[in-house]
Amino acid sequence: MSARVKAWLETLGDLFWLRPALVVLGCILLAHFGVWLEMAHVAGYDASSPDQNWGYSGGAEGARALLSAIASSNIGVAGTTFSITIAALTLASGQMGPRLLRNFIRDARNQTVLGIFLGTFAYALMVLRTVRTVEESPFVPHLAITGAIVLALVAVGTLVWFVHHIATSINIETVVDAVQRDLCEAIAIHTRDEPVAVRPPEAPAGTAVAATGGGYIQAMDTDALADWAREHRVTVTLRVRPGDYVPSGYPVAFLSAQVEGAEAAILDAVTLGRRPAAIQDPEYSVRQLVEIAVRALSPGINDPFTAGSVVDHLGDALCRIAPRHLPTGVVLREGRAVLVHPVTDYDGLCDAMFHMIRQNAAGSVHVLGRMLDVLARVAEVERLKDRTAELSRHADLVIAAARRDVADPSDLADLEDRHRRFYDAAAVGA
Repeated sequence: MSARVKAWLETLGDLFWLRPALVVLGCILLAHFGVWLEMAHVAGYDASSPDQNWGYSGGAEGARALLSAIASSNIGVAGTTFSITIAALTLASGQMGPRLLRNFIRDARNQTVLGIFLGTFAYALMVLRTVRTVEESPFVPHLAITGAIVLALVAVGTLVWFVHHIATSINIETVVDAVQRDLCEAIAIHTRDEPVAVRPPEAPAGTAVAATGGGYIQAMDTDALADWAREHRVTVTLRVRPGDYVPSGYPVAFLSAQVEGAEAAILDAVTLGRRPAAIQDPEYSVRQLVEIAVRALSPGINDPFTAGSVVDHLGDALCRIAPRHLPTGVVLREGRAVLVHPVTDYDGLCDAMFHMIRQNAAGSVHVLGRMLDVLARVAEVERLKDRTAELSRHADLVIAAARRDVADPSDLADLEDRHRRFYDAAAVGA
């Protein structure tokens, strides 16, 4: 599947109305199918054997009353469901940041719940219009009405489940855990079991090409671009990576030699959008977690325990990276580097994880101490010296911030002791 198709599918997931619309359409088709079965005498109420019938066996007036009650109640509950969802989104936006709203909107369970209530309403409405009394050439689709009763019972159970789901989904630990799962999935996708090609040290050379219309880089089809570069025997050096915002007219690549059709090939491999996407950006989930921690450390919320929990989850992500290798951004074809593109390295990942949290901790002994403990645990499982050196740099920055902001001598002494334990753990890991 190409990167452009994946970006398109992710955009579809952001459409809150798509799944409810599909569920409503399915219920309408199901209503027509149930009525057709009754009209074709394939299945339905058998007046000659009333004892063997199951489901609805009443008359036209009772059917109309029943379907009207089901339709009116479900459209009312659908409005209530939508109101609960909006309230949850407002709470999440205020406490965890507006960028976390995407996780709630993309939640297939929230979308499906709304679809079930609206679908039941549409089903009852479609069946109701076919019910006719004696004065109108009598017809009562007993099988379809039985289906409406079943859907009504499903809607009742869905309402109970939805209240439970929405109450647990706005819990901060649930949100942090969900984002961390996305981060772990991104790590599994973007890291390798074996070392990859070494990135060339020289600066990009050649002609800048492929000016864009502006937007966020959502995905890049590096394999297709590398095949094109091999075919034309050139080297393409990209200047941007997924997650970057590219201003209008900015050339996104360098070409080692002029080739006809190069700009079209490069722009075809780059997918732009109005907002960042998580498809190929391993820092996307990191930024979401960091935003939760920074908001928790704000004076208005003042929740260092949430910030400490975020640091724990970030440390778990680094421990998952320890036995694996990050890509270098070099794509080889026939032993030759045909494509070089920016990637997230270990140093950049650690900076994205810890810099803003440390800067906003502002003397919070709990958060600074938790950062030192997490860094020590990561250093104990890390085996690469350059990564251990990066962890040591962050540990030194944490203790420097503590010496500047922590006034209590006993608290500072405790942090100094944790700093020493970090280097002990780093020595064990090495």
